[in-house]
Amino acid sequence: MDILRLPKIDGHCHVLDPQRFPYAPDVGYHPQGQEVGDARCFSAVMDCHGVRHALLVGPNSGYGLDNRCLLDAIAQGGGRFKGVAVLPNDCGLERLQQLQAQGIVGVAFNAALHGEAHYADIEPLLLRLRQLGLWAQFQVQNDQLPFFLPMIERSQVRVMVDHCGRPDVARGLAQPGFQALLALGRTGQAVVKLSGPIKFSGRPFPFDDVAPYAHALAGAFGLGRCIWASDWPYLKAPYRLDYGPMLGWFASLFTPSECQQIMWDTPKALLFPD
Repeated sequence: MDILRLPKIDGHCHVLDPQRFPYAPDVGYHPQGQEVGDARCFSAVMDCHGVRHALLVGPNSGYGLDNRCLLDAIAQGGGRFKGVAVLPNDCGLERLQQLQAQGIVGVAFNAALHGEAHYADIEPLLLRLRQLGLWAQFQVQNDQLPFFLPMIERSQVRVMVDHCGRPDVARGLAQPGFQALLALGRTGQAVVKLSGPIKFSGRPFPFDDVAPYAHALAGAFGLGRCIWASDWPYLKAPYRLDYGPMLGWFASLFTPSECQQIMWDTPKALLFPD
């Protein structure tokens, strides 16, 4: 399969433009060098790799709760981008409606960075997201997901889970956090992003230990609830990654028809419907 010719939607990526939108001074990590890429740069990457749309995620690195760079990219993108914002836990309905009108389709909760306790009070926000049809996007790792499941079940919010749930690959498929993710997938309430192997693989590229997790997720969620994502520009990666080889790695995990579903059909229906 020529992966470059396949139309694609990138389900998780970041834009950083510290020249126009300086980093927040109270954010601990400021991306530099090859970690930085503005919307114009990313659009060129997309054009070279057959990517037609992308879901931009506000990065905790650099910007924290400052969504100006994200919103500017969406506004200048001509319909090419939608976004997931990083917001305070008490964000009100009116502000959510304003952001929704600007192309925001969800709110990110990064427990892998901040811990579960940081989000102990988000159930009212999840209910507001449910009211507006917005996504609650969770980045968890190891066994963090079960902490959020009661709130997810009570609120019935639409859920996205980042980076395969970031399991501890040394513990195998039976680890409680990953089994909880598979169970959530079988409910039909959630979507999982098959992405970010460098965040949880125990091996270097091409991440030979990730395939069993990706295949288990595809089986539990179904291809209609799995989306591909690059995680460009690979913030905090311990070594260089490039978009093209990462595309080739993903294509090696699935058949051409499965790639078509995960990389285009599913994200088009869920994120960029006509």
